[in-house]
Amino acid sequence: MARATGTISGLLAGIALTSAVPAAAQDAIAQFYKGKTVYVVIGSAAGGGFDTYGRLVARHIGKHIPGAPVVVPQNLPGAGGSAAANHVATVAAQDGTFIGAVHPAVIMDPVLGDRTKIKHDVTRINWIGSANADTYVCVLRADAKVKTFADALNTEVIMGASSDAASTREFPTLLNNVLGAKFRLVSGYTGNREVMLAVDKNEVQGICGAGWSSVLAVRSQWFKDGTVKVLAQENIGGHPDLNKQGVPRTIDFAKTPEQRQILELYYSQETFGRPFMMGADVPKERVEAVRTAFTATMKDPELLGEAQKLNLDVDALSGKELQAIVEKIFSMDANVVAQTKKALGYEK
Repeated sequence: MARATGTISGLLAGIALTSAVPAAAQDAIAQFYKGKTVYVVIGSAAGGGFDTYGRLVARHIGKHIPGAPVVVPQNLPGAGGSAAANHVATVAAQDGTFIGAVHPAVIMDPVLGDRTKIKHDVTRINWIGSANADTYVCVLRADAKVKTFADALNTEVIMGASSDAASTREFPTLLNNVLGAKFRLVSGYTGNREVMLAVDKNEVQGICGAGWSSVLAVRSQWFKDGTVKVLAQENIGGHPDLNKQGVPRTIDFAKTPEQRQILELYYSQETFGRPFMMGADVPKERVEAVRTAFTATMKDPELLGEAQKLNLDVDALSGKELQAIVEKIFSMDANVVAQTKKALGYEK
């Protein structure tokens, strides 16, 4: 499994960041997009981290698409981001006017989750890129009885979660079944924002499977006043800042090679923390134009300045990089995949 993970990481260095679009095609693309409205369909509720990234990209990408279309963000939460992906892939016009801002679970669920709610072939989706590589964390109220992740292996702690396919359900479930953690989940919240509100009200004591960049962006005050702390990092290598603070990585609590392989496979999705996609039947030249526009947007000084003010990390992948990683994930060892699905509760 370590070799497979290394292959995923190695892909990032060897793939070109942009795709050249010939001048004649650029003119045709500009002619198509001029006066059009492009919709960024965000697979989460308003106010959370995925929404923040989706709207940030929507505010800036229009000027980089030939023809400078108007770009409008729309929220379509549900099914761990799959509702938005299904809409963009199967319902929305396949002409290049719909972009999905979805969750990593949209890629991982067809491999590890419940295929019945997936109405599209993920391997055929045109991946536009990812806005950042994320580090998922467990955060916990400082007044909770559990003080360390090691404590959570012996003492029950109540964590909030949203839908079955959401990271806030899957990450703690994986830790329960692989490492023996004692997280008791209270699920049914609309999204991460609602779980965080529940933490504020002490309805639940914390949340696992939340992106560190998202938590920091929408709840930075938690860490300034010390009411909430980071209990553990759910990531292969950890975030540099959290590593410096000595925040433990859950993967280091694995007792066997098999446990580590399961966590490595599942955590590989954090390479693409904020993926963007278009439908499989969008004309190739428009996909390439939007991919190029996305890469330019991620380097735009105005976007980077705004991201800094919002405490958002920008660590982008190009569309070709993300497409190659998706293909690699779908070729993972079948035995490790089966063990991981069982640990997530999708297979008996």
